[in-house]
Amino acid sequence: MKSILKNLTFWVLLSIAAGIVLGVVDPARAVQMEFLGKGFISVVKVFINPIIFLTITLGIAAMGDLKKVGKTGGKALLYFEIVTSFALLIGVAVAYVVQPGAGVDTSKASGVEIGKYLTGAQQFSWLHFFQENLTLQILVISIVVGSLISVFDKKHVIAKPLSAISKYVFKALHIVMYAAPIGAFGGMAYTVGKFGPSALVSLAKLMGAVYLTMAIFVFVVLGAILWMYRIRIFDFLKYIKEELLIVLGTSSSEAALPSLMEKLERMGCSKPVVGLTVPAGYSFNLDGTTIYLSMACIFLAQAYNVHLSMDKILTLVGILLVTSKGAAGVTGSGFIVLATTLQAVKSIPIEGLALLIGVDRFMSEARAITNMIGNGVATVWLSNNERAFDREAMKQAFHKGEAEIVS
Repeated sequence: MKSILKNLTFWVLLSIAAGIVLGVVDPARAVQMEFLGKGFISVVKVFINPIIFLTITLGIAAMGDLKKVGKTGGKALLYFEIVTSFALLIGVAVAYVVQPGAGVDTSKASGVEIGKYLTGAQQFSWLHFFQENLTLQILVISIVVGSLISVFDKKHVIAKPLSAISKYVFKALHIVMYAAPIGAFGGMAYTVGKFGPSALVSLAKLMGAVYLTMAIFVFVVLGAILWMYRIRIFDFLKYIKEELLIVLGTSSSEAALPSLMEKLERMGCSKPVVGLTVPAGYSFNLDGTTIYLSMACIFLAQAYNVHLSMDKILTLVGILLVTSKGAAGVTGSGFIVLATTLQAVKSIPIEGLALLIGVDRFMSEARAITNMIGNGVATVWLSNNERAFDREAMKQAFHKGEAEIVS
């Protein structure tokens, strides 16, 4: 019993359940709990950029070979493009099979304000994306600093203090993560209290299709990628269960990003690969967001009885391959990127965005979880591909996780 009470997973699960109950029983009070979820995410965000900077800088400094850094980064970007293309195609295929938009009452879209999303879509540009995406800026700075240290700091005058700082930063993060149940409770209570179970009924088919598609992607596509290196997707998901629950409760993959990076290192992935892949992945490898965007476009086309020929579908996929990459750098990103895509396609009524506002929050959990799993798998794949993966460390990490579950 004592071991269960010390288990963070148990408390996060209990908090999520409590948040759902409060959201159903007392929606008004549940909405007021939003500050708990936002507060926890805000505190974790403080750690994200320092951890990214320290991890990448020290990793590249230790690697020493700048050509290898460039090769690893190139492989990561190629992987991101291939896997997100699969995600897009799967999303489109399932949407056509399930037909979630068929028979939807589009009159509900009238009178709902979507102006802010249209404005954001019109203002979107790649320069704007880079300017707003602080994580991407830190990634570039870290690569430059790490490269300079590897060339000029042969006696580790700079690297040693940075390594000591890194240890203290992670210790502080561990303390903050004890507040994860509070954040999960606040996030889940707000979601259920604000939108309520009734918001799910009218668009339940779309929600079901999105969750089904993401499950197929995780267990089939990502599962196959791990299977290439004799790693079971279930073992990996069990290992990062705490991070998955935190994302589920807060609807934010950023809330678990620092601890995910630490766990991937502990699992046997090399520090440089973790440092390069995970931060870059949160800008260019958003598998869950990509699936959602593709299915949302097809859903709206079906709802408004817009026939999409094969060349229009291919055009839509091509546009999404570009616009989905900007989803991490814009406030209200999902809707703004969707609006940008619809404006580019032109044949799908953009006012249909109003149909999705009520249930978007409920699907954000699936997007965030899939994004996180996707970036974790990308890191494991790249570490193995670069022959920078410690299988013994993985076995020990997995065994430790199993022991915690049993206890």
